[in-house]
Amino acid sequence: MSSLLVIMIFIPAVAAGALLLLDPQAPASRARWVALLATLVTFFVSWGVAAQFLALPEVPSSERGPVHPQLVQRHTWLDLSQAGPHSPNIKLEFFLGLDGISTAMVVLTTILTISSVLVSWTAIKERAAEFYACLLILETGLIGVFCAFDIILFYVFFEFTLIPLFFLVGIWGGPLRRYAAGKFFVYTLAGSLITLLGLVSLVVTTVQLNPGLTTPFSIPDLASALVRNPLPAATQFTLFLMISAGFMVKVPLFPFHTWLPLAHVEAPTAGSVLLAGVLLKLGTYGFLRLLLPMLPDACLNTGLPLIGSMAAIGIIYGSFCALSQTDIKKLVAYSSVAHLGFCMLGLFALNVEGISGGVLQMINHGLSTGALFCIVGMFYERYHTRQLTELGGLATKLPLMGVAMVFTSFASIGLPGLNGFVGEFLCLAGMFKAGGGQGVILAALGAVGVVLGAWYLLGVVQHAFFGKVRLPAEDHSHGHHEPATDLNVREVAALAPLLTLCLMLGLFPQPLLNLIRPDVEAVAKLYGNFKATQPEVATHTTLNNLPSVALGSEVLP
Repeated sequence: MSSLLVIMIFIPAVAAGALLLLDPQAPASRARWVALLATLVTFFVSWGVAAQFLALPEVPSSERGPVHPQLVQRHTWLDLSQAGPHSPNIKLEFFLGLDGISTAMVVLTTILTISSVLVSWTAIKERAAEFYACLLILETGLIGVFCAFDIILFYVFFEFTLIPLFFLVGIWGGPLRRYAAGKFFVYTLAGSLITLLGLVSLVVTTVQLNPGLTTPFSIPDLASALVRNPLPAATQFTLFLMISAGFMVKVPLFPFHTWLPLAHVEAPTAGSVLLAGVLLKLGTYGFLRLLLPMLPDACLNTGLPLIGSMAAIGIIYGSFCALSQTDIKKLVAYSSVAHLGFCMLGLFALNVEGISGGVLQMINHGLSTGALFCIVGMFYERYHTRQLTELGGLATKLPLMGVAMVFTSFASIGLPGLNGFVGEFLCLAGMFKAGGGQGVILAALGAVGVVLGAWYLLGVVQHAFFGKVRLPAEDHSHGHHEPATDLNVREVAALAPLLTLCLMLGLFPQPLLNLIRPDVEAVAKLYGNFKATQPEVATHTTLNNLPSVALGSEVLP
């Protein structure tokens, strides 16, 4: 049944091909329904795959490495040892799989793609077939990244996502769409090329240390080989900086974030939803999948101070930039810089609490910020403005939209009982537990970011949805003389799954934590063992001699 992985990845691509072959003169409604059907089928297949994964027996921690996929689809497509007597004994594989982390990200991707199709239903009127084809091709690339456990396959899918999003922004975006698309493409491609050089160097260096390794491009095999024979500290330092370049741009971390606000502002609503909800997570996922399991010395001694500091600065900087915005969409874009800082703080705490919080915050940010961009697109479609100075009292005219905005803002802020609280708490607790004055300072800066987040999001709610009614050009909101209406059934269907999951993860986070726990513990165990070999560090930062943090019925060690 692991063939379902291939089916799940390529259903959107097949549907995109069908859309591109449709009659160009066909009505846009046909493209919408084909896209919606394809995303719904992909969603149900993803749930089937997730159910299969959950039914598998848990692998004992003593038998698993830092990266251990299950539900594997693995085939050799090139065996270099058969090329001649002096050829290297190396195999290149088509290697797909799922672990708990990638399962959660795949399901998030399929949910957000459905919402993206629904919010574009009436907003995209020209070249609809091509628009939805780009959206579906982007979904294929995103799912492929999370299912790939081969470095070549991972990198191909990682880079492939640039192409459809470039066209989504460049063709269907705002007035500065071409500049925004070009800047996005150049930034991310430049960083990714450095990452590619780092990955090639990592594989070559590992093969030299482990001449018996026949599958050096397999992420699990590579990680296990580097546990047995770790690279020298100087080599790890260099490779860490090279490989992390593309991921830092993708997250994005300060100061590599400057492409993001413009890309969000100019992108169509669906592009912003997938960009914030999933595409930015490719950066955090890359750190978690490749760097943390393979370069422990560099992640601990370089990554913790460097990435931790960049994340903390990004939280404060992004929050103050959001506070200064009058364009609501740009404000939400800067909030992503801040919220992704929490993810990175958690991941580079390098303990169970922090990594669990980082992964949970990846999911949380996708849900809450994806919903925020949906809502911004919905009232922009009605009033053709996103300026706070031109909006006020929207909740009076659009009460359902007001409820959705207040709820989503509270989730993004981290109100207890909603999803953002658990993720941010674990990220900050993990960084505090990381030990030393540095961890305490970074956690304190992160806590300041929580307060700033409440400031700018509640400010938006107050100015745009409450107070004096200011509704520009209401009588022309739909291009004719009709007043704007509240959320319709289609828009409720786009928002309801996201808001429901925000509530469920806030009240019952333990099922998701249980899903990712074996993979998180495997990485954290690697750092527990590594710290134990460094007496000057182990005296205050080992995982076993610090207090535990309880969550629900489980205690995270």
